[in-house]
Amino acid sequence: MPADYNGTWEMIENNNFDGYMKALDIDFATRKIALHLKQTKEFKQEGDKFITKTLSTFRNYNLDFTVGEEFEECTKGLDNRTVKTLVQWDGDKLVCVQTGEKANRGWKHWIEGDKLHLELTCCDQVCHQIFQKKN
Repeated sequence: MPADYNGTWEMIENNNFDGYMKALDIDFATRKIALHLKQTKEFKQEGDKFITKTLSTFRNYNLDFTVGEEFEECTKGLDNRTVKTLVQWDGDKLVCVQTGEKANRGWKHWIEGDKLHLELTCCDQVCHQIFQKKN
């Protein structure tokens, strides 16, 4: 049985986010603002169907997907690219591969205790974010 991601998660750590954003060619001003934000993630999960929201005071990003079904994702508000996205289970981890103009792009989510981990990759950059489950 896959992990239960349902709930609201508040960011407590954000390592190498600037390097990740540089790899995505995000402009200097946007990077500087984004580095000071504390994001909140909301997950609604029904089996393999996910409705997710990443919320901050600067920008919000919604992503709905079904595990195992490839779809076209427009990353409007992030780096404004269109990518082919496929999310799959690897044990209890959600592993996403995004195919487009940037190499080695994707992310992984996993839960350890009451913490949600997110590893973002693009080119040779890896960002690791940790979120605490909100009660």
